[in-house]
Amino acid sequence: MLKAIAIDDEPMALEVIKAHAKKVTFLDLQGTFVSALEALDFLKANPIDLVFLDINMPDVTGLDFSQLLPQNTAVIFTTAYSQYAVDAFNLNALDYLLKPIDFSRFMKSCQKAYETINHETPKIPYLFIKDGYDLVRISLEGLLFIESEGNYLTFKESEKKTLTRMTLTDAIEMLPKSDFFRVHKSFVINLNHVKKIERHQVWVGNEAVPIAANYRDDLMEIVKKIWMVK
Repeated sequence: MLKAIAIDDEPMALEVIKAHAKKVTFLDLQGTFVSALEALDFLKANPIDLVFLDINMPDVTGLDFSQLLPQNTAVIFTTAYSQYAVDAFNLNALDYLLKPIDFSRFMKSCQKAYETINHETPKIPYLFIKDGYDLVRISLEGLLFIESEGNYLTFKESEKKTLTRMTLTDAIEMLPKSDFFRVHKSFVINLNHVKKIERHQVWVGNEAVPIAANYRDDLMEIVKKIWMVK
């Protein structure tokens, strides 16, 4: 679990980070602060792994504040101004999020932070995705595959389908690479549910999913390792 705080002089920006953080199963957002000085007092008594840090703040800039943080505290800068990116990375920032921050980009940064700090890929038991105005929890263990059609994705579980507006590329960035594999320009499958591979399709659970020729060889190699086929 990553312990984190967020610092931003704009309350609405903090609300966005709080909403995103609730959906990340390995992130514990322990506090949000509109004042960098109050955040510094908190950090003196509470060890933190990660700070989401706005750059433009009235008391002290995020760039300057980052140099006051305890050693080994990871920083992800947040700002509406892309021209600060070079300065941010010169200060060894872990990442740089440009406002407005969408969830898929936020999730990718959190995964990067987890892998950097813990030297391993985070275990993600579920995702939250939007279905209209609702948020739906998708169990990754029970997810069979994802199908893309235009600007929409269908998340297919054994008992239900959930439609959301998202690109397949964004979804792939959120999924654990050890369990999910792209087999077609429009399909990503859960390798844990593969039952049979045929010439032009793969059976995932009781569903047949097409395999594109340029993905077939890589899929066979991965499945052989999983099934320990000699």
